[in-house]
Order: sequence, then C-alpha cells, then structure tokens
Amino acid sequence: MRHFISLTLFLCSSVILSGCAQTASPAKPKAEMGNLLLAEPAPINPRSQMAIARYNQILASETINDEDKAELFYQRGMLYDSVGLGGLAQFDYSQALVLKPDMAEAYNSIGIHYIQQMDFIQAYEAFDSTLDINPNYDFAFLNRGIALYYGGRSDLAVKDLNRFLAIDESDPFRALWTYFAAAEVDTEQGRIKLTSMREKLDASHWATKLVDLFLGDLSEQQVLAALVEGISSQKELTDRLCEAYFYLGKFHTQQGNRGIAANYFKLALSTNVFDYVEHRYARLELVRLHNPDDIAE
Repeated sequence: MRHFISLTLFLCSSVILSGCAQTASPAKPKAEMGNLLLAEPAPINPRSQMAIARYNQILASETINDEDKAELFYQRGMLYDSVGLGGLAQFDYSQALVLKPDMAEAYNSIGIHYIQQMDFIQAYEAFDSTLDINPNYDFAFLNRGIALYYGGRSDLAVKDLNRFLAIDESDPFRALWTYFAAAEVDTEQGRIKLTSMREKLDASHWATKLVDLFLGDLSEQQVLAALVEGISSQKELTDRLCEAYFYLGKFHTQQGNRGIAANYFKLALSTNVFDYVEHRYARLELVRLHNPDDIAE
C-alpha cells in the first residue's frame, strides 16, 4: 500500500530514538518495534479554517444575543481544537461560559484542557459542573474518570469509568480505560476485570484485538498486522493508528519498556488527529514516563 511505510525499527540500549539502527533481522532485541505502519499526518481541514473565519465575522456583529454568542464561541472552540489550536479553544470555551454559565458541553470541553495541563482540581470542578447541569452527559463520566486516573485517584476513577462502560459494554475503548484505572488500584483485580469485560466486547471491532493484547491472547505483531483490516482511506488509517499507537504505548508502559512506550506516544502525537482522546493524552503519558512525580497533584 503506497500510503504507509513498512519499517523494522528497534531501539538501542533503551535510548529513545537515539543511536537507532535499521536491520532486516534483529536478534530479538528487547525494545523491538517491527513492521511498524507509519501513516501520513492528518492535514489541517481547509473547511475548518474557513468555518473559523466565518465564525470570526459573525462574532464581530453586535446584534447577536448572549446565548447565541455563547454557542458560537463553543462551536469555534471545537473547530480550534480540531486543528490543534488548544489555547484558542480554551479561551473560547471560557468566553462561552461567561455568557452562558449553564452550558454543560463547554464545561466538559474546558475540563479536558485542564487535564492536559495537569490542573486536576479545575478539571474535577469542570466535570462536576457538567454533571450538575446535565446528569446524563455520558462523556463527562469518561472525562472525569480520566482526570481522576491521571490525578492519582484511580479508586474514584473506576466508579466513573464503570458507569461509562455500562452504557455500551461492547466498546473495547471503554473497557480499556476502565481496566487502566482498575489496574492502578490492584493489578491482578484489574486483569480479572478485563477478562470479564472481554466477554461482552464486539468481536468484530478492531480494537478488541488491543484488549486481547493486554490479556496476552495476541502478540504485538498480530495486532500490528491487523491494523489495516477494513481500512478504505488514508484518513481511516491515520485515525486508527493514532488510537493503536497510544494503546501500544500503554501496553509497553505496563511491560516496563519505557523507550518503546515513549516512541509509541510520540507516534500518536505525530498523526495530528488532535481531537482524539488518544492524541490529547499521549503527551501526558510522556510526562508520566519521564517525570512521574510531576503528574500527581
């Protein structure tokens, strides 16, 4: 396939992307990343850029009422997020909340930015506000669970992530996040829980193979070989690889292969799929790898 490159890479002496060599048949190096698929980074959507310009024009009008203006700020913030302009997105969400303090979706979106900035107290408050306004805002449970997980409160994270999982127990991504939090509390119990969750997953979903990887039922090479199954466009490949790189990074973090884990998180970032959960938190995972003491509150 001409849209990706098949490489055999390995890390030398666990140095991250330093002193690396290519080889056709490495003798089982500890930190091997074989037959790696490299997708083209996602291009910035010109329609999103045009939409941002249009919102700028509309917001300059003095005839818009506060409620409509709040919605426009929120929508422009979403567009900024989609093109990787996180600072501008966060500013727009804050402006939306000034104009409409009961805007649940704006609290949810700004909370995600607080997680990325490791400002966990603010993140908890934002997601609490989301759920106070709209108790049925499902993704606030996911996002608050992730905030609690990264904030060192995995026991509380499990409760939120369990609730999010219960909405769709066939979704492997929900199962994986629930597992990550459960394993932080108790490694063995986390594995038992993942085994239980596996029984209800959609077997046809490609990411179920990631669950099987964590359970030891598939190898990393088997997962990598299956990544192109059902792919019909470059965008689909890039999106999928953003997800796969992130979870492979999590897998190697658990295995203690810090160099490989760091490389996978960097590859997730390289896809430019800015609005995916996996892209948002790949950099946070790098902080956890390099400066674990900085992640806690």
